[in-house]
Amino acid sequence: MKAQHFDVHQSITDTIIAAIERGAGEFRLPWHRSAGNAMRPTNIGSKKRYRGVNVVTLWAISDQHGYSSGCWGTYRQWAEAGAQVRKGEKAAYVAFYKEVVVTDEEDRRETRLIARASPVFAAEQVDGYASNSDAPTPPMSPIEQAEAFVSRTGAVIEHGGDRAFYRPATDQIVLPAREVFVGTPTISPAEAYYATAFHELTHWTSHESRCNRLLGRRFGDAAYAAEELIAELGAAFLCADAGVSAEPRVDHAQYLEHWLRLMKGDKRAIFTAAAKANEAVAYMTALQGG
Repeated sequence: MKAQHFDVHQSITDTIIAAIERGAGEFRLPWHRSAGNAMRPTNIGSKKRYRGVNVVTLWAISDQHGYSSGCWGTYRQWAEAGAQVRKGEKAAYVAFYKEVVVTDEEDRRETRLIARASPVFAAEQVDGYASNSDAPTPPMSPIEQAEAFVSRTGAVIEHGGDRAFYRPATDQIVLPAREVFVGTPTISPAEAYYATAFHELTHWTSHESRCNRLLGRRFGDAAYAAEELIAELGAAFLCADAGVSAEPRVDHAQYLEHWLRLMKGDKRAIFTAAAKANEAVAYMTALQGG
C-alpha cells in the first residue's frame, strides 16, 4: 500500500484554523501577543527568526501548549546544541521550500519551489538546554524602537478623528490622536497606538510604488478580507520585532468568519497572506537604513 503523502499546506492551515477557532469567543487570534511573548520564534541552529506562515504556526502551537521560550529546532539541531528531545514529545511542523527541476511534456526544464515539512520541537520539549541569559539588551526601549521604525518609513501620517485607516487616493495614513488610545491589563496605550500604526503601515505598502499588492486575481471576492489579514499579520510581525504587545482590534472581528472561510476553502491562502505580510515587513525594514 502506498504511503499517504504528508500535506504540509493542509497541516499548517489546520493548525492555524484550530487556534483561531479556540480563541474566537474572545476574538483572540494566534498572532495576538502579550508583552512577555512579543517576539518571533527563533531557530536554535541558525539563530535566525522564522518568517511568514511559520511564525503564525509556532505562535499558535506555543499558545496551545504554554510554551514561552520562542526557541525551536529539529531533533538533530537540539542534539547538536547538547540537548535531548524528551521521549513521546510531539513535533510541530514548519514549511520550507526546496528548488526542484521538472521537465514538461515538450522536454522543457524549469525550476519550481516545492513546499516540504520539517518537524521541530520547542525548548520546553527538551532536556539539557540552558538559554542564553547573557543576550545583549536592546539599545532602545520597545516604544522608542517602534517610534523610530514608523518615522523612518517616511509614510505620511495624519492624526485626527476616531478611525484608523489608509487612504490610497492621497497615499496617507490617518490615525486617531495618540491620547485617544487606551490601555488594557496586557497592553499600554502607547503599544495600542503603535500596533494600530503598524497595521495601517502594512496597508500602506500595498501601493503600486511599493509592494504593488494586487489580490483580486488570487483571492477574487475575498481580496478585501485577504488584505485585512495581511495587515493583521504584518502588524503582528512588526510588533514582535519591536517587542510591542499586539491585541485584537474590535473593528476587525467582522473579518473572522471571512478568514476562516478563506482558509478552510483554500489551504494555501494563509501561506500567501503570510508571505505578502512578510514582503511588506521586509520592504519597511529596508527603509530603516543601516
